[in-house]
Parts: sequence; C-alpha cells; structure tokens
Amino acid sequence: MMTSAALDMDSVRAAPTTICHMVAMPYPGRGHINSMMNFCKILASKQPDILVTFVVTEEWLGFIGSDPKPENIHFASIPNVVPSELVRAADLSKFIEAVITKMEAPIERLLNILEPLPTVIVADTWLFWAVGIGKRRNIPVAMYWPMSASMFTVIQHFHLFAQNGHFPVDISAKGDEQVDYIPGISSTRLVDLLASSNGSNLQITHRLLEAFSWLSKAQYLLLTSLYELESQAIDVLKSEFPFPVYAVAPAIPYLDVAENSPQASDDSDPNYFEWLDSQPRSSVVYISMGSLLSVSSAQMDELAAGLRGSGVGFLWVARGEACRLKEVCGDRGLVVPWCDQLRVLSHSSIGGFLTHCGWNSIQEGVFCGVPFLTFPIVADQIQNSKLIVEDWRIGWRVKEDVGVDCLVAREQIKGIVQKFMDLESGEVKEMRKRTSELQQICQRAIEKGGSSETNISAFIRDISQCHGR
Repeated sequence: MMTSAALDMDSVRAAPTTICHMVAMPYPGRGHINSMMNFCKILASKQPDILVTFVVTEEWLGFIGSDPKPENIHFASIPNVVPSELVRAADLSKFIEAVITKMEAPIERLLNILEPLPTVIVADTWLFWAVGIGKRRNIPVAMYWPMSASMFTVIQHFHLFAQNGHFPVDISAKGDEQVDYIPGISSTRLVDLLASSNGSNLQITHRLLEAFSWLSKAQYLLLTSLYELESQAIDVLKSEFPFPVYAVAPAIPYLDVAENSPQASDDSDPNYFEWLDSQPRSSVVYISMGSLLSVSSAQMDELAAGLRGSGVGFLWVARGEACRLKEVCGDRGLVVPWCDQLRVLSHSSIGGFLTHCGWNSIQEGVFCGVPFLTFPIVADQIQNSKLIVEDWRIGWRVKEDVGVDCLVAREQIKGIVQKFMDLESGEVKEMRKRTSELQQICQRAIEKGGSSETNISAFIRDISQCHGR
C-alpha cells in the first residue's frame, strides 16, 4: 500500500497545462537524492510548466518531505525497500540488492495512478530497470549519473581491465601499476581505479556492470559533470552512445544561495556563521567526511589531534561524533553536527576543504573556489581524489594509502594542514590561483550560453517534445 503516493496528487491533477510530466527516480541514498533534487530544481526554475514527480521511499519522504521546493515539484512515495538500518550502510551490498530487486514493482504501481500521465522518466543509473518500465509504457528514459564522468567512463570500459590482466587482481601487489588504456582517462594508478572492485565489494561491482549493460537502451544520459573539467571523458561517451549525452553540473543548491533564502541551522549550534564572521579571510579549514560511510573513531581522534596541533582554525561537521569531538578538539575550532555546506564554503573565512571526496562536495568546493585536502574512504572517492590532486591540481592528499583501515597519524595531519594554509607559500598561491580559475569556469558554465546552461536547455527542449505522446 502506497500510503503517501497521493501526497501531492491534488496539485498534480490541478496542472493540466504542463508541457511535460517528468518522473524523477533517485537511488535512495542521501548523496543521490540531493543531486537529483538539485537538478530537478534547476530544471523547474528554467521551465515552470514542467511538472516533476519526485519519487522516494517513505523513510526518505520523512527526511525531506518538508524541505522547500518549487511549486512544480511534488513528492510521491513508495514503501521502504529494506529495514531502515541498512540505509545507514550497515550492509551496503544487501541494500543495493534490495534497491535493484524490490523497488521496480511499487514504482510501476505508482505510475499507474499518476495524473497527468508521465511523459519522461529520469532515473538514477543504479535503477536500470527503469529502462524496461519506459519501454513498456512508451516513455523515454534519461539515465542520471551523480558521480564524475571519469568514473562513468572507467565503468563503461571495465572490460579493458580483464583484457589487460588487471581484473581480477591483487591490488596489494599491483596497485601502483599505471593504467593508460581507458579512453578519455589520464594515466592512473590501478589502486585508484579498482580498490573498491575487489574482495567484499565484488558483488556490488557486478551489479553496477549489469546496470551499465542497460544504458544503451535508454534515450538520454545526464552526467553531473562540467564539460570543461572532464572534456576528454565526456567526448568519449558522446562518441560511444547513440543518444544525447548532456553534462549538466553543478547539481548543487546554488539557486538557494543566489536567492539568499533563509539560512538553515541546527538547534544544537546555530551560531556557526557568527563564528565564521569573526575569523580572518581564508583562515579556516572546513571538514566534512560525508553522510554515509565514516572513518573509524581512532582516525577521528587523530584528525582532531592533528587539527588542534596545527594551530589553524577549523569548522568540522562531525554528525554523531560532534559532542565527543568538541572535547577532543579544544578551542581552536568549532565542531557541529550539521551545517549548510554550500553557504559555509562560500564564506570568505574558508580557506580549505578537508573532504572524503564525495562528488557533491567536490562540485560545491569547485563552485565556491575552495582548494581541497583529500581524504577518500571508498568507491568513486578514490578516483575523485586523483582528479583533484593530479588532473586539476587544486588540492593535496592527506591520505595517500587507499583503504578504510589505513590510519593517518596526527603529526602528518598537523604538518600538511599547516603547509596547506600558509597563504604566503608560492606552491599554495599557485594552487589557489588554479582553484579560482576553475571556480570562474564553473560559474560561467551556468550563465546564459554556458556549457551547462546550454545542455540543460537542450534537454528541456527534448523532453518537452515528449508531451502529448
């Protein structure tokens, strides 16, 4: 029973003049949902007579159902696919398996009651069965990829690893070997590409490859990347797919910042902007390790000790560990359980971003012109770190070794933070200059005639033609 499916049905029925009814289907994880919702908001702002039905599980509706959104975006929900504790990454493999095998049927039932009838589907690439739904209903499907174009390209050409004797492989023995045979990807250490495709993650890799096998049956591919940042990878994908490939980044809430909407804050510490206002320009390191996978408590303690010893000011979003870490960190920084990340990164006192290298966070850091200290944990984060450090040269690695269990000591953290925040260093000045250049590229891309704005407008024209099918 879809208890919330009719949540916005009255307003949906009241919109007969819409030129297009788009059903958005994100993978039920924080980063995926945020990315697709931001994209939908950008789309809705450009074409107010597009109606978007944003489909989430009942649990996620509880999390985001009261969030502000445009009038032409409505929520609909399906039952939770698995017990809620799995959403917390208790067993990521089982959760992904449930998403792949249990979401399709309730979404099919939901589509049967939507009014007006859907005219296009935008689905997360993990929800590859959406292609079959679209085919059965004669509805075009756009597959949405919320990670880097480089990561997409690596998975698209995964068969080349086997052809070159690199899969399966002992990463501990061959991880430092360079891979230069993936089209559109610069020479990269094998460990940066395959660290998350071995051992216990092998089942996830096979499921992702299955999802990619369906891509050629879709009608569009949406990449949350900027053409100027990953042009070689994007050009490869455009040449290989028989349908439009659109780079539509940044899929971040920049409209909210531009419109000066009210600042949200957490009741337990509402004064972090006042604290930032009191800090010198470019003097604060912002730290966030993401919303899903975490480093160990031991690593948190090393981070805290290193930051405290560096003498550099910092704002640390530590979620559930915030209370404990406040005691460990001393009075040089501020530790909070949550913050409005894009607003924080755009604050003049922020001089660096120590990050787990999630793709949404990277987009926000580039948009705000903030250089990075990279601390990848798993999956695409490892390759994202390589993009930042080696390809774009707008950051440094804190964590050189790949793996969740590799502990970075406090003295190493202290040293690199001090060096990174030395604004008089020639090396640091060069890095910050490149960071500023990428920020300008990013902001030009969303302006009229920019690469992202042009691609989004072209996609809107495409899906508007689907109306009245």
